[in-house]
Amino acid sequence: MNINATLILQAIVFAILVWFTMRFIWPPITTALDERARKIAEGLAAADKAKADLAAADRRVEEELARVRNEAASMRADAERRAQAIVDEAKARATEEGNRIIAAAQADAEQQAVRAREVLRAQVAALAVKGAEQILRREVNASVHADLLDRLKSEL
Repeated sequence: MNINATLILQAIVFAILVWFTMRFIWPPITTALDERARKIAEGLAAADKAKADLAAADRRVEEELARVRNEAASMRADAERRAQAIVDEAKARATEEGNRIIAAAQADAEQQAVRAREVLRAQVAALAVKGAEQILRREVNASVHADLLDRLKSEL
């Protein structure tokens, strides 16, 4: 065969191959490449959106944490104030109760002293009567001399 005919035949086969490739093979490859590029672009856009959402969520979390810290500090301050008020109130009640107990004890002591004085007066009066009996060597009737004995008790 002739070299020119071979070159022409090869050029025709090459032209058919180029036509076949452009007609049947190249469009699906182009479509696949375009689809892949679109998916990559969507993925990058979604990543950017997710990054922006994450930043916004971080800001919201920081704001919420600051708010919660402030509320916690406020609650702690309120609790400390209430605790101090309760302690002060308990001290006041304890002081009041102590004063009341002291007053009751003083009143009781006074009553016991008055009773002791009365008993002592009665005993002194009885001893005085007994002493007078012995001095006079006769019996003194307490009912007859009740007025005298009452004056004696009040003087003691």
